[in-house]
Amino acid sequence: MQKNERFAVFWFDPEPTVGTELRKIRPCIVVSPEIMNSAVRTVLVTPLTSTIKSWPFRTTVTINGQKSSVACDQLRSVDKSRLKERISTLKASESRAVLQILQSLFAE
Repeated sequence: MQKNERFAVFWFDPEPTVGTELRKIRPCIVVSPEIMNSAVRTVLVTPLTSTIKSWPFRTTVTINGQKSSVACDQLRSVDKSRLKERISTLKASESRAVLQILQSLFAE
């Protein structure tokens, strides 16, 4: 299983969590670049949630026919061992939307 691929969607286990961090096993998107992913044992991920909110730091994607919200506000670095089964990969248009949000979060 290739855990280095940017925009791959995996199941992951976020526990332990604190406060308002998203809990329970859920899908996530690997958003860190492949060159980084192959060099270190961690990846940057954004969790997916079925709660759709029209916030400027979230975007909606469709994974295996199900709409999900990409929680860019919950970006985190996780050890690759937290990534479980691979589910899918984002479409190019969805990948661009995620990158635009991340860029806006860090450019301001």
